[in-house]
Amino acid sequence: MQKIILASQSPRRKQLLEWAEVPFDILVKETDELYPENLSIEEIAIHIARNKALAIMHTNNITMPVLAADTIVVLQKEIIGKPKDREDAINILTALSGKQHQVITGVVILHEGKEIAFAETTEVQFHELNLKQIEFYVDNYKPYDKAGAYAIQEWIGVVGIKAVKGDFYNVMGLPVSRVVQALQNL
Repeated sequence: MQKIILASQSPRRKQLLEWAEVPFDILVKETDELYPENLSIEEIAIHIARNKALAIMHTNNITMPVLAADTIVVLQKEIIGKPKDREDAINILTALSGKQHQVITGVVILHEGKEIAFAETTEVQFHELNLKQIEFYVDNYKPYDKAGAYAIQEWIGVVGIKAVKGDFYNVMGLPVSRVVQALQNL
């Protein structure tokens, strides 16, 4: 497979591409995560991912495909971002406890004037979590860089998630099998 540029600092996306044996370099440029208000949630994730990919394409002489992604957690049609602090993380996980939510990852691949863009949605159902469990997770795993204040591959995913419907790796931050198929179709 052709080497690509991963426009992400996410250690989870890096790990997933390594597992899939996709050769890549990481190149990141800070972009804002603003979006037009009229977009659907799937379109928001794609819009933010597109901006990340375009930022790399416009500032460098890139000839390799550029892959960017953005993951959004949605509870009852409300976007749940990354927690600001410990209290916010506890509040987010308390809200997710016992409920089903969606994890949506927008993916954009740019190469030679072509764009592949899609959004992948996975349904996640949490068990009821008590405050002690939530505080344990937040204090020991410090999920401040994660949308929805959790990582499925950590302790809370192992003991707190009741069901996953859809791509498990999407919840980690990248629907890697669909990405590999898209790269092969370039």
